[in-house]
Amino acid sequence: MTALASPTDHTFGSQRLTLSYSEWGNRDDPLLLLVHGGRDQNRSWDWVARKLATTYRVIAYDLRGHGRSDWVNDGAYTIMDHVFDLASCVRHLKADRKAGFTLMGHSLGGNIALRYAGLYPEHIHKLIAIEGLGPSPAMLKARAAEALENRLMAWIEQRRTVSARTPRIMADLVEAKARMRAAHDHLREDQIHHLTEHGVRTNADGTLSWCYDPAAVGRSASDISQAEFETLLGRISCPTWLVYGSESWASNPEKDGRLQHFKHAHVTEIKQANHWVHHDQFDAFMAGLQSFLAG
Repeated sequence: MTALASPTDHTFGSQRLTLSYSEWGNRDDPLLLLVHGGRDQNRSWDWVARKLATTYRVIAYDLRGHGRSDWVNDGAYTIMDHVFDLASCVRHLKADRKAGFTLMGHSLGGNIALRYAGLYPEHIHKLIAIEGLGPSPAMLKARAAEALENRLMAWIEQRRTVSARTPRIMADLVEAKARMRAAHDHLREDQIHHLTEHGVRTNADGTLSWCYDPAAVGRSASDISQAEFETLLGRISCPTWLVYGSESWASNPEKDGRLQHFKHAHVTEIKQANHWVHHDQFDAFMAGLQSFLAG
């Protein structure tokens, strides 16, 4: 199998769901596994994958409730269910039987990747998390100060709201691109076109909807604690690159103290980049990534 501009598409099973993934490169090359963020889909990694497919077997899968992967029936999407799916993908690829693979995730995908690397440090050769540490210490402190009953009642109301949502209906790709452009006006036109084209699904009547479950954006009431998450971070044994945009809402872990939980991590803040660092400043991101991978 040779490196191609377009990937081949496959599926794997996880918790009775069928999840989709795309593959670039030669199957004999080292594995690079990519995990996208919320309300995104695996083909948003195309630019990165095409650059690296000459030296890596690149796999990018769709999270449950996203892209071409199945949606859950009850609308409940926990981060640990996503971690289970990543473990299922690794098992499907037989990557848990080899010396180690490179894992990269963005946002929600970065958080999933960090948790997996903490659970199975022996599987990961190198780890990249793009704005994947989640809420800042200040946000976590404010959340912890809320009364438990208020937090749980807010979760119930949020769950009701997102479960009642139906996918947005758009007449055609022109309308969908206009909505993508309005939400991300800093992206290039070719990025807008590609992300929209692969980010929609066609309905029975020919209209389009975004290819993610509206219920997938809600926060879960059940998760491991922050202290347990930090324990997992401390178990990560491979070289780790944490990437942040200088203009993003996300808090830089080198500045807020979270870097201390890692053994072998360093942070890069990329100038004039927002939350989608690998789209906003692709050349600067790729230069840093290739240097990290070669180091």
